[in-house]
Amino acid sequence: MKKLINNSITLLALLFVLVSCDDNELTTLNSDVNTELSVSEQTLVLTEELAETEVLTLNWTDPDYGFNAAANYKILIDFTGGDFSAPQSISAGSDLVKILLGQEINSKLLSLGIVPNTATDIDFKIQTTLSEGTVFTSNVKTVNITAYSSLLDLSTNLGLVGDATPGGWDAGTDRPILDVPFYTTSTPNQYVAYATLRDGEMKFRKDNLWTENYGDDGADGSVEPNGANIPVTAGTYKITVMTDDAAVPLSYTLEPFSWGIVGDGTPNGWDGPDTQLTYNSFQDNFKLAVTLTDGEMKFRFNNDWGVNLGDDGLDGILEVGGGNIPVTAGHYILTLDLNAQTYELEPMDVWGLVGDAAPNGWDGPNVKFLPDFGINEGFYYINGVTLTDGEIKIRQNDAWGLNYGDDGNDGTMEVGGANIPVTAGIYNIVFDFSGADPMISLNQW
Repeated sequence: MKKLINNSITLLALLFVLVSCDDNELTTLNSDVNTELSVSEQTLVLTEELAETEVLTLNWTDPDYGFNAAANYKILIDFTGGDFSAPQSISAGSDLVKILLGQEINSKLLSLGIVPNTATDIDFKIQTTLSEGTVFTSNVKTVNITAYSSLLDLSTNLGLVGDATPGGWDAGTDRPILDVPFYTTSTPNQYVAYATLRDGEMKFRKDNLWTENYGDDGADGSVEPNGANIPVTAGTYKITVMTDDAAVPLSYTLEPFSWGIVGDGTPNGWDGPDTQLTYNSFQDNFKLAVTLTDGEMKFRFNNDWGVNLGDDGLDGILEVGGGNIPVTAGHYILTLDLNAQTYELEPMDVWGLVGDAAPNGWDGPNVKFLPDFGINEGFYYINGVTLTDGEIKIRQNDAWGLNYGDDGNDGTMEVGGANIPVTAGIYNIVFDFSGADPMISLNQW
């Protein structure tokens, strides 16, 4: 019996070897695998009207791999003449065709760095992945594409000035901080500004000049040319101004206004205070650079549970009083779109301020800079941060692996440079990463 069992084991082992050898023969990849890409258009002019329209179809062949393969395809996009070392990409799964909408292509091209309203040759190719070590690409197809700017221009020439504002009464003259800007809204003749103010006074004026300014003589919400200063108490506000057809201010309102995130996954936990988002006029939404931990979060209005937003379906769509939103530890740009009632968490390296003069000391967490989402690529901002007498530096992702200081204390930053001395006060800080040498400017209120 023992001999029979031993013989059976030997036979099974032999069969296993034979089958294994047969599998190896069957899974040998052909040496001439070739995926052929074709595109439906050679020229595209994208517009906002075509945002939801199917504008480009990409088809590619399913090559003979030499065995049945479960291939995964990805569309790679780069400027013509580029090497696809840092392309934009669109996942296509296992499909052999991808139909792209206008806004989908436009978004990828803007992320690539295309200049809007300029015809530019763009290369497409397909990346095929069979396994971690088996990746190859198709031929390249070129399409001449004119993209459109997705940025809004809600700017006006009306601003807010005064010792209650970040710039003080001298804003826009001999100081780099301009008046708090007002933006157009969907309501005709209505302008809005979002500002964190301190105890003091303010006025409205045009073009950062005193030539045309407005105050409130009766403190009754109406506006008069050269009127009296308007007293305000410290807080975060939405300031709304109604104008006539000539954009002359007629009346105004101030209301406490802030949106923030709260939760055990956020910097200040469920007890708050909420981590506030900043209005982004270029997309008419609210943004936040933030470091989260494993946990949950919600959005709420004015640091209060009276109005809060969650996500019942975890589908990116917000509901009033909706469910907690689970989050994973990491560094993010958070977008809140109140028009569409949606939110998005985009993983991204974030820059922050650290030091014994900063709110959280040398151990952090850092006070985060918000990238410029408009026309000033490479600029990062912190507005209204309170510093004490001491020193600061800038570092990435709450870690010392990449940090900047200022060896000459001349505004030019160096990797691992010297600590930057500051005096106590409230500051707007600009970190300019757009040039060959990063720069810092500290503008005290």
